[in-house]
Amino acid sequence: MILDTVNSPKDIKGLSNAELCTLAEEIRHFLLQKMSIRGGHFGSNFGMVEATIALHYVFDSPEDKIVFDVSHQCYTHKILTGRKEAFIDPEKYSDVSGYTNPDESEHDLFNVGHTSTSVSLACGLAKARDLLGGTENVIAVIGDGSLSGGEAYEGLDFAHELNTNLIIVVNDNQMSIAENHGGLYQHLESLRNSDGKAENNIFKALGFAYSYVKNGNSIADLIAAFQRVKDCKSPAVVHICTKKGNGFAFAEQAKEDWHWRPPFYVETGDTRRHLTGENYDTIVCEYLIDKMKKDPSVATIAAAVPLTIGFTEEIRKSVGKQFMDVGIAEEHAIALTAGIARGGGKPVFATHSSFYQRAYDQISQELCINCLPATLLVRNASVWGMNDITHLGIFDIPLLSNIPNLIYLAPTNKQEYLAMLEWSIEQREHPVALRIPRNGVHNANYPVDTDYSQLNQFQVCRKGADVAIIALGDFFQLGEETADALKQLGIQSTLINPRFITGVDEQLLDELKTDHRLVITLEDGILSGGFGQKIAAYYGNAAVKVLNFGLKKEFIDRYDPAQVLLENRLTAGQIVEDVKAVLNQA
Repeated sequence: MILDTVNSPKDIKGLSNAELCTLAEEIRHFLLQKMSIRGGHFGSNFGMVEATIALHYVFDSPEDKIVFDVSHQCYTHKILTGRKEAFIDPEKYSDVSGYTNPDESEHDLFNVGHTSTSVSLACGLAKARDLLGGTENVIAVIGDGSLSGGEAYEGLDFAHELNTNLIIVVNDNQMSIAENHGGLYQHLESLRNSDGKAENNIFKALGFAYSYVKNGNSIADLIAAFQRVKDCKSPAVVHICTKKGNGFAFAEQAKEDWHWRPPFYVETGDTRRHLTGENYDTIVCEYLIDKMKKDPSVATIAAAVPLTIGFTEEIRKSVGKQFMDVGIAEEHAIALTAGIARGGGKPVFATHSSFYQRAYDQISQELCINCLPATLLVRNASVWGMNDITHLGIFDIPLLSNIPNLIYLAPTNKQEYLAMLEWSIEQREHPVALRIPRNGVHNANYPVDTDYSQLNQFQVCRKGADVAIIALGDFFQLGEETADALKQLGIQSTLINPRFITGVDEQLLDELKTDHRLVITLEDGILSGGFGQKIAAYYGNAAVKVLNFGLKKEFIDRYDPAQVLLENRLTAGQIVEDVKAVLNQA
């Protein structure tokens, strides 16, 4: 096996084209085996095998610097740069992350997991090289889907200013996570149809030397193209056309389903894990479909991840113009949402918690300063959400809850979620965000309101004394567990569903002072700047003591949620221990 002899990029430089092609097939074999067991970003990695081999054949990493946009296509890169055992040996599958990581190898420049950043990062590397008198090549690899992000345009626009070696490899596979949207992709199509000879060429217009590789899965063609731009003295774009999922028929035919794939059976492509019961993606999808049918002013917006709310390709087609996918462009999505709201529409935008970080400015400026009635659905905002260091969903509460005019709601069950969503869409006074529960679908045990216009009004679900438990969102069930455990000790605690993340119920908090010695808060997010600190700050010099339970402010990577909860004393047993310790001190 050729891969046995490859321990660094230098080991492939003497191989023939036939041997490189064999190496590509060997790499695909091990990628297939690992991802069938562990899951991962399938389509992007299978599409980039040949291009990655060619990059390392021509360029001299780590002296030459390669930056992968998003970096979810870096598996072959890791195999060629000394980490192949993590793809060959099942016992070492967890040794590397799914993204580039400087802690793993000198061949990785950045921890990268968000999109449209590679060109800007490469511009910075090129500038630093020139300041220090270096001569290495700097290469940014960016997919066509990532070109829709605003930062990609900013980087491309600035690159000409450098007037120095900067090579941008545009990986055009005609797909984002779902299908591509926007005029840029019609332009890329014109370049493909003309073999790169179309008169209109955005890359040339921006000052790049441009070359085109029709078969981006041909190692020989790629090597030739990369050799032509190696050591170039001014910015260059190499536009390569690859096939997402190349080499595995199921992934080639169903590109969206195979962008990221959970563990699967190689023979059939069927997933090994089948979700049972209800999930919030389906619940909100069915609700929005019905809502849009009944009300033509309702519009649903996604930013390249429509499956966040269960909008499959078939459903997207069925709802027509009331659904929009803006591509990987969250800033545009929020400003578009604000415009729809100002124009009298009822917009609903949905994406993952960590992706809202890219749109903070638009949420604050366009949406909230103008106090426009729009609905933002925040998915995977939880310790149970995505657990890669670049995709953590636990920072949303400090991020969003301190923006004036924004109402951030935390439903605790299915019925409350749908009631809050209905109220949010129909009310015309506030921008509203909903933090979608992530701890399974629970049904209401307590009355659910349909009107949330009385802002910051908490709901008392059980009335007790001595200890009050304010349990936010999907930690409400943890609050119930804690209340039940305290009851076993003879403590009839008060259990509160705060519902609102963005404010406090001053009247209720004042009432608690009369017969409660301790208030505890539970939140599925970091404590610093979070919900619990609002409660603690309100009590200030009051005699009531406050214990805040949540997550430590830190970047954590590929973690086990149960272990993180344990380390942060977020189990009912640990919480009861801490409560007893405080009460015994009194």
